[in-house]
Amino acid sequence: MERYDLVYQLYDEYDTKTLREYQEFVDVFPAIDSRVALEHWQEANEELEDRKDEIRSSFAAGETFAEVASRATRDQAFTALDLEAKYGRPVNVLVLDVDETLRSAGGTDNEIPRDTLHILTEFHEAGVPIVICTGQTLENVKGFAIQGLGSEIVHSGELSIVYEAGTGVFTPGHGAETKQLLYEELDDEIRDVFDDVRTRILPEAPDSLRRGCHLQGNEFNITMKPNYETGSADAREIIDEALVYQIDLLADAVGDAVEYDANGETVVDWTRAFYAAQDPEIRTVLEESGAYPDLDADRVPDVLADVLERIDVAYYEADAAEIGSLELNKVVGVERALEVLGVDDPFALVMGDSKSDRRVMQWVDENDAGIAAAPEHASQDTLEHVLETDELVFDRGRSVDVLQTVYALNRLARLG
Repeated sequence: MERYDLVYQLYDEYDTKTLREYQEFVDVFPAIDSRVALEHWQEANEELEDRKDEIRSSFAAGETFAEVASRATRDQAFTALDLEAKYGRPVNVLVLDVDETLRSAGGTDNEIPRDTLHILTEFHEAGVPIVICTGQTLENVKGFAIQGLGSEIVHSGELSIVYEAGTGVFTPGHGAETKQLLYEELDDEIRDVFDDVRTRILPEAPDSLRRGCHLQGNEFNITMKPNYETGSADAREIIDEALVYQIDLLADAVGDAVEYDANGETVVDWTRAFYAAQDPEIRTVLEESGAYPDLDADRVPDVLADVLERIDVAYYEADAAEIGSLELNKVVGVERALEVLGVDDPFALVMGDSKSDRRVMQWVDENDAGIAAAPEHASQDTLEHVLETDELVFDRGRSVDVLQTVYALNRLARLG
């Protein structure tokens, strides 16, 4: 009997919904507070095993089908089958963004849900390394990783943190390779530009920005965050102002770093034009702020373009305005993390919501090295990429749905 027929049989003949409810209770709510609660948990665990035994005894690959039915819905199981038929291999590493991907301020108190954390531990126990790939600082990520996943997993040697969108990689348990400061590999010209901007960005900021923004505590990237609730009208207004200010300050630093003979247009004009051409959202902010120069970005003087082409200006509406290095992005960080983890032939699940995550998604797609998933509220370009590949789009706060699908994929792929 073909695998699709077996999965039809599995979900048609067995009460898999109740099975999953028992599995979730046993996994996520282990009762240890009282004797009564412990007895209730033990009864649920016994019922779970009895229901799994029914499936185990009815299929040649009974253990596999019991695990699939207890973790994945019918739709997730068939999606897993489709992925296995398309790619013919299991996922062997997880590459996961955090904010608005694993956790979401929209409905989970900005904490990673317990069912998501649990299934990540299941992947770890199955020998699948985890790469946390985020724009956050290392200390922030280490804190929630230890709190959510536990110190044992974080320090197992099978978890790596790509932080500040690829400026550094932290992989505990790997000796001299544990912490790699990738930004130290940049040349002096670029590092001098960043040092210049960083030392001036708050002291020279207008009062409105000093009151309304703060600098994220990065090691290298320069990120202005709002002192208002992310997504609010006040946050949007202050981040729009911060973006224009950052671009102009960057222009000044680049002008100091190179010999530019102004012939009409200023360095600021050319820098604004350059980044407006790179990102339509940046152009919109510049236009609405009255700061858009109607210049042909293709005519940016080479001496400026040679530097600007190496520097990324990122705009996250009502969330952040950031200056980073295009030579150091999440792709570079992930490649280094995989190298340290010893993943020589990756087939990754990449989950994220932003433009920086999309770069990793495109990288795995171009190299036949994985699949991509995104929440429904991801950036337009990110959503388009996911919809054009495997359509793994999940609801806000429901990253577990994709993880369950991939869990089923990995189980089914073992059947050969």
